[in-house]
Amino acid sequence: MFACAVEAGVCLLEFSDRKMLETEFKSLARILNATIVQGHNSHFETLKIQLSEYFDGHRKHFTVPLYSPGTDFQRQVWDELKTIPFGSTRSYLQQARRLGRPEAVRAVAAANGMNRISVLVPCHRVIGSDGQLTGYGGGLWRKKWLLDHEEKNK
Repeated sequence: MFACAVEAGVCLLEFSDRKMLETEFKSLARILNATIVQGHNSHFETLKIQLSEYFDGHRKHFTVPLYSPGTDFQRQVWDELKTIPFGSTRSYLQQARRLGRPEAVRAVAAANGMNRISVLVPCHRVIGSDGQLTGYGGGLWRKKWLLDHEEKNK
């Protein structure tokens, strides 16, 4: 995985084979008015430990600080994603209803897709209303793996 962080927290965590990774880097650099450079950040050690614990099946909640620049609506969607319990799923419609915007299912799905912090902001826990796996930038096979991993480690 690739990670980016600023003083306020982790601002990107993506799978290294994500098709739109280069686009995400460019977008993040533009939003932050910064150049992304390889280096150390104080949040990386905590991130590494917590990801390792998650993938080992021992961590269900992350405490590493996050920084998610976006519109007010996007941040509301991303914050709501963090309320989905480990090992659970919600539909895009359920997410829209929880935000008090039941008519905004497509907007919620779009904001969900703009999440730059995979796993920590668990967009993989959102599925179609029919229970089918839909839309995951890391690939549906990986979404299935993450959901299976969480189900197994509840």
